[in-house]
Amino acid sequence: MEWQMRAIRGATTVAENTIEAMREAVIELLDELEQRNKIQPQDMISVTFSVTRDLDAIFPAAIARTRSGWDNVPMLDVQQMHVEGSLQRCVRFLIHVYLPVSTPIHHIYLRHASNLRPDWSLPQSLHTSQPAIESKV
Repeated sequence: MEWQMRAIRGATTVAENTIEAMREAVIELLDELEQRNKIQPQDMISVTFSVTRDLDAIFPAAIARTRSGWDNVPMLDVQQMHVEGSLQRCVRFLIHVYLPVSTPIHHIYLRHASNLRPDWSLPQSLHTSQPAIESKV
């Protein structure tokens, strides 16, 4: 079976800037990511989380590291560039992962973040999503 490095995007919104609200939203987002894409932490290369400037109660990576197997995944938290009028209290991720070439990608957009990419609300095949990078691994 041929595998490739792939990128998966996702986002959600948080009800309020509290640890509890952020934990609930991030766990929901990551549960959906794992279930819909059938990925395992050992196949992940890296995860970048970004949050809007109105979220500073906890790092999303700190929440992710509490998940089984995620403590060995390299993760980075950054602040999303602020654009006036953009979606508030939003957590985004970009995950690089090795997947079989034939595996469709499901980008995960939940809650109010579903309005960010309505075109990605359906499964994305290798031929309609961003190009994959071939790996010799």
